[in-house]
Amino acid sequence: MPVSGEAAEAAPRDATVLHALDGGVSWITLNRPEAMNAVTWDQRERIISLLTDASADPAVRAVVLTATGRGFCAGADLRGAPAQARERVPGDVSRTIRLGAQRLIAAVLDCEKPVIAAVNGTAAGIGAHLAFACDLVLAADTAKFIEVFVRRGLVPDGGGAYLLPRLVGPQRAKELMFFGDALSAADAEQMGLVNRTVPEGELSALAAAWAGRLAAGPTRALALTKQLVNASLDGDRAAAFAAEAATQEINMVTRDAAEGVAAFVERRSPTYEGR
Repeated sequence: MPVSGEAAEAAPRDATVLHALDGGVSWITLNRPEAMNAVTWDQRERIISLLTDASADPAVRAVVLTATGRGFCAGADLRGAPAQARERVPGDVSRTIRLGAQRLIAAVLDCEKPVIAAVNGTAAGIGAHLAFACDLVLAADTAKFIEVFVRRGLVPDGGGAYLLPRLVGPQRAKELMFFGDALSAADAEQMGLVNRTVPEGELSALAAAWAGRLAAGPTRALALTKQLVNASLDGDRAAAFAAEAATQEINMVTRDAAEGVAAFVERRSPTYEGR
């Protein structure tokens, strides 16, 4: 997994979230292996910022989210949060969730470039939801997914009750959330939570290969396709058909759409610019 490259950032304040731009792929790597990459407040804000930047940067055409060490993300690490300035009052918790965990998951869902999770180890709590929010999920065969909230007497946050039923159905989602049992990568793949499971040593190469294919694709068409699919379960058929027609209208004026049609007519492989 690249942790350096043509746009590598190595400032000390960014050391816990490594970033590199390599061949049109933005690699975002959680780097607190000693804490199983439990995500701090600073890391969360850094990831959100990088995903926001990826949407706006034409040089970025795909994103890979991964981690160092044995853990992908063991959940939230609240020790890095800003200190509470006063006694907690009603509204504080919901506001914290909205501005924290939910913003992180929304940043993945709303990113205008396809996002691949390369899950190298344990993904628990918000870490599991961070992976499930990605467009494609690759996992090492040693990885595990854990809906850990029930073990702490907590309600799932970070969009878990939104994401899981859409991925595996309500009964499976309840099973995972009610019991909090560790789910192996193989079982997660069988259940539909993971696209591919590979030996640990092959994860980075597969992520690079998939991201490279996405980076060579019609970037705007992929963004609009992501938007359509993500919205498909939240509205009725009329809304879905209207959104489809609108995105087709937008996409047909892009250079990549013109190139794709021309390449088909001329019986050659298209060369997409991401514009």
